[in-house]
Amino acid sequence: MSVSPEQKQEIIADNARGAGDTGSPEVQVAILTQRIRNLTEHFKSNHKDNHSRRGLLTMVNKRRTLLAYLKKKDVERYNSLIQKLGLRK
Repeated sequence: MSVSPEQKQEIIADNARGAGDTGSPEVQVAILTQRIRNLTEHFKSNHKDNHSRRGLLTMVNKRRTLLAYLKKKDVERYNSLIQKLGLRK
């Protein structure tokens, strides 16, 4: 359900704004998106797992907040990120 350290390093490398960047909104949203996708797959076979569903809702809300912040600060970065991650069709 969680992201492996190798996957996390790859996500950070793909979305970092500079060397050593792990906290920018782009990186945080990309990691949350991967965790959300993993949990969505988990729910296909474990549809009664309501404890994890609460965690999923928390992650979705955090991602929404980070995307709203990024959209307010820099629309071009926001647009490129949602295009790259395949969010908001």
